Amino acid sequence: MDNIKKEESVGSKSADKVSEKPAKTLGRKRDHTRDAQILEATIDILAEAGFDGMTMDMVAARAKAGKATMYRRWSSKTELVRDALTWMNRNHLELDLLPDTGTLRNDLLALLKPQSIEEGERKLRVLAGLGSFLSQNPETVNGEIFEPWAVVNRELMHRAVSRGEISTRADIEMACQVITSMASYRGLVQGKTFDKHFYTSLIDGVLLPALKNPLTSPNEME
Repeated sequence: MDNIKKEESVGSKSADKVSEKPAKTLGRKRDHTRDAQILEATIDILAEAGFDGMTMDMVAARAKAGKATMYRRWSSKTELVRDALTWMNRNHLELDLLPDTGTLRNDLLALLKPQSIEEGERKLRVLAGLGSFLSQNPETVNGEIFEPWAVVNRELMHRAVSRGEISTRADIEMACQVITSMASYRGLVQGKTFDKHFYTSLIDGVLLPALKNPLTSPNEME
């Protein structure tokens, strides 16, 4: 009996030791600390070679990153470019620190960060070089690239409604679509930057008059 108890005790201790061992994790944990460098390199390559001329190898070499690291994060060139375009757009926005100047006009203008001529020209080269990416991913332009701007613009406009600055009947969704449509048209079709001078004209000549004095409300149009 004593031998049996000893065997049970040894077995119990062995089981406890096994249970104390941490479970093995499959695969390597993704390291996102280099994402910004890789996305920045992607934008650089897009500006230089365009989407059709870009390869994952070129980006890896520019970012000094291993291809295995990149493919664990992005399974294809299309996925990488989609994230890079979204990152490029959001990089000019402080989503967690929205301006609150007291007027919608100044709030909208404050969203635009000062950009150097070189940065503006690079962004134009990127948009002009998207090539087949746009035809294969038409939803990306108004969706993932410009949606962050639309989210912020909606917030600023709803805040303007709350303080009585613009009409409660204002078609905010339409105003947001006008901004993103003009931004994409100016960059993709006209090849011009969406700069502060142009944006000021759009705000003063189109957006504010429509928001303050809407001819119809969105509900009346349905």
